[in-house]
Amino acid sequence: MPAFGRQSLLALCTNRWTIFSVASLLYVLSMFYRSSITVIAPDLMADLSLSVADLSLASAAFFYAYAFIQIPMGLVLDHAGPKKTMPGSYLLAFVGVLIFAWAESSSLLVLGRLLMGVGMACSLIGTFKILTIWFGPAHFATLSATVISVGSLGTLASTSPLVLSAQRVGWRSTFVLIAFSHLLLAGLLYLVMRGRPIGDGHAAPSREGGGNRLAQAVDVFRLIVRKRDFWLISAAGFLRYGIYGAVQSLWAGPYLINVMGCSPLVAGNILFLFNFALILGGPVSGYLSDKVLRTRKWIMVMALWGLSGSLFALAVLPVGSTVAVLATLFTLFGFFGSTGGVLYAHVKELMPLTMVATALTGMNFFVMLGAAIFIQGLGGMMQYLYPTASLSHAAFHAAFLVCALLLFLAGIGYVFTRESHAGRG
Repeated sequence: MPAFGRQSLLALCTNRWTIFSVASLLYVLSMFYRSSITVIAPDLMADLSLSVADLSLASAAFFYAYAFIQIPMGLVLDHAGPKKTMPGSYLLAFVGVLIFAWAESSSLLVLGRLLMGVGMACSLIGTFKILTIWFGPAHFATLSATVISVGSLGTLASTSPLVLSAQRVGWRSTFVLIAFSHLLLAGLLYLVMRGRPIGDGHAAPSREGGGNRLAQAVDVFRLIVRKRDFWLISAAGFLRYGIYGAVQSLWAGPYLINVMGCSPLVAGNILFLFNFALILGGPVSGYLSDKVLRTRKWIMVMALWGLSGSLFALAVLPVGSTVAVLATLFTLFGFFGSTGGVLYAHVKELMPLTMVATALTGMNFFVMLGAAIFIQGLGGMMQYLYPTASLSHAAFHAAFLVCALLLFLAGIGYVFTRESHAGRG
């Protein structure tokens, strides 16, 4: 190949948009893994003789591993960089997917999910670190919101497409095929990140001894946890994604089918609109934040109150309401839940560059922990209040009202955050 051709190919492969695209596809896989266990639950229980407790533990394992590895992952990303951190992390997740696919016991199933959670813990924050290095701050909110929205394709893929594939080739073969697709993407990410960012003016990662880097990392973390904005934004993230994720991942289906009397097909169509609104709303909210309203703070306040209002409407909606009303409210709920990119942009812009990944992963710890807690907590609450009718209208009425109130309070708390420099224009 001529020298010019080789140089052009190298430039294409190390182009920042190529890096962004591959990292985003890996985040799609992360979103797929989060929710993929739901639709194959009957197969898992039959093949491995799982109890409901076993299945619940396997489902929760990914979220808890993902959450508790966030802060260490942020420290590593800040001090070693994404080029050294992300490919190895994804390799660990690849091993976890294979263990999950070949598991013959509940313990191996849980181990596979744990490794998947640990390995995919870099998927979102690592991509945000890539945006910080390879793109300017003027694009961060739009691109981070785009990553989150594109990731929702993984949630869509974990529904009907996964069911169809499992029916055709079996759930084990399906996950083996996904594992090797995962490995291909991880290898491609390793190759495309070899080049240096064009125009990167940031300092290279420190090459001091490991002990010094660890001490610096601990000092950074201590500085972050003293910042009021970090706690206010993290609390909002905990409630926002905790409640939104619980509805999206589990409770929307029983609400529509058991309470509102929708058929599974109609419920699936409503949830498709729900997820489509999330995909569409991410870039829209990022663009409004970056270019139109030029605010991070007030976008998030409006989004939190919008989530609260739409969930309150679902809580008080009478049984037998029309499909059009249900579809509208779930679409609004999805749209208002699409502002995660703005949330991350806000905390990122309030932190010095050397603290960015640590702050983002610290916040993401609370976000993922919120999902795990609300998925289990809402079910426990409904079972406790209505032990003989835990999937009744009254049970969902109570659960959704509590969640609507918490989201409203989160919006009030967010009013007391500082606006970032980018938000002030």
